[in-house]
Amino acid sequence: MRNEPLLPQLAEGWEWSTLGDVFSEMKNGTTSTQNKEGWGIPVTRIETVQNARFDLQRIGYVDDASPELIRTFQYHNGDIAFSHINSLPHVGKTALYEGVPEVLLHGMNLLRLRLGHDSLHPRFLHAAMQESFFREEVRDRVGRAVNQVSINQKTLSEVPLPIAPVAEQTRIVAKLGELLAHVNSARDHLSRVPVILKRFRQAVLAAACSGCLTEDWRLHHTPRTPSDGFLGGILAKRADRAKQCGIRVAREPAKADLSQLSDVPEDWAVTNIDQLSCVVTSGSRGWAKYYSASGRLFIRAQDINTDRLLTDGIAHVQPPNNAEGIRTRVCLGDLLITITGANVTKSALVDRNIGDSYVSQHVALVRLIEPFIGPFLHLWTVSPLHGRAKLLDDAYGAGKPGLNLDNIKEMTVALPSPDEQVEIVHRVKSLFSLADNIEGHASKAARGADKLTQSILAKAFSGELVPTEADLARREGRDYEPASVLLERIRAGRADKASAPAGAKRKPRKASAHV
Repeated sequence: MRNEPLLPQLAEGWEWSTLGDVFSEMKNGTTSTQNKEGWGIPVTRIETVQNARFDLQRIGYVDDASPELIRTFQYHNGDIAFSHINSLPHVGKTALYEGVPEVLLHGMNLLRLRLGHDSLHPRFLHAAMQESFFREEVRDRVGRAVNQVSINQKTLSEVPLPIAPVAEQTRIVAKLGELLAHVNSARDHLSRVPVILKRFRQAVLAAACSGCLTEDWRLHHTPRTPSDGFLGGILAKRADRAKQCGIRVAREPAKADLSQLSDVPEDWAVTNIDQLSCVVTSGSRGWAKYYSASGRLFIRAQDINTDRLLTDGIAHVQPPNNAEGIRTRVCLGDLLITITGANVTKSALVDRNIGDSYVSQHVALVRLIEPFIGPFLHLWTVSPLHGRAKLLDDAYGAGKPGLNLDNIKEMTVALPSPDEQVEIVHRVKSLFSLADNIEGHASKAARGADKLTQSILAKAFSGELVPTEADLARREGRDYEPASVLLERIRAGRADKASAPAGAKRKPRKASAHV
């Protein structure tokens, strides 16, 4: 614990303690193998602790839990889960266990904090651990490794914690419950906004690629170039475009599979990626030796996992002066599709000049004969009922799903006229922009809720939220037990328990009223 003068002044009757003085146990979680299939004994994962509560939608299960394992790792009422290993924003997150579900084990990267006495209110302590002072104290003490930060049990035990007299703890907990119920309700509603907007975006994509989004437009517009004529012009350019890409003989493209399509407008042309492209390729496995601190951009699966090309944190290479350094070079207008790993089917359109860049073996590069179709084709590729559905169906391998280049080429596409493509892309951008604005406002409101929570907690732990026990005692002309006496009694009880012979029965101390 820090020297006393460095700690903020507490209200009269309060006392600074430490986690090690307050909690009798800090235990690591079980390392037993977990599954997410919904069967077995529920066990917390690092993601289970969210917004100071257990998120039971993000829980794991242990399918071979022995009675001994359950006894050792089961949560008891009043236990607090503490995230002690993770990225910096997540270390220090907590959740209070209050009996739901009836049996819950604590898992890896979480500590289980247990009081071992009934002299303090668990909800009071949990609230104190959410207050910004405590979180900052934890962050000041973390140790940093390459990919994560952590705080060990000895260091955590020294983190200061403010303690109020018992009766004051009860009043603070009641008032916090009343005030934070409204804030938490608002936060819960706001947390659902991203999920709703994700479904909205998917619905927009599905409507765009089925023709529903522009059904009204087609009633009042006659395209200058019908889709069949537009597709014919693309196919006529295929051989010349292939030569420009270094392919001497442009083989005949595969025929489109009509069975892959559900209902689409009759005047849309049915085609596939093979017919619309002159090159479908991917990087080789030999690029690792060309990595460098600077140089040309090297696009990996993680750089397109949001269905957009993100260059922040992108890798760099010094490419070889051979065919590989030419074949996998990215051009403006190329369509990139992830073909292996957890992000399989994630796609991005190279819609801006990023300079010389190359793709890894996990990314397919599709060079379009007519770059104009790129924006619509990207929408088709990421639509959950169209391109993405087809590619996900084709992905093979349970542990590490993957696509081959033929899967990409064979993806059927319903191609609107050029005029309708422009209208579709415009409407999708407008609706996505609306969703982005809503998401931005919701995020701002969520930050406001977090600030309000911290403001309420700050008042609670500065003695301003409810009357202090010291003030009430003076007003009522009575004595009260300050926190210093309470803490001394807890220490004495712990010392008695530690010094008692094994199996000996102690006369129980008279505990203060449990709140």
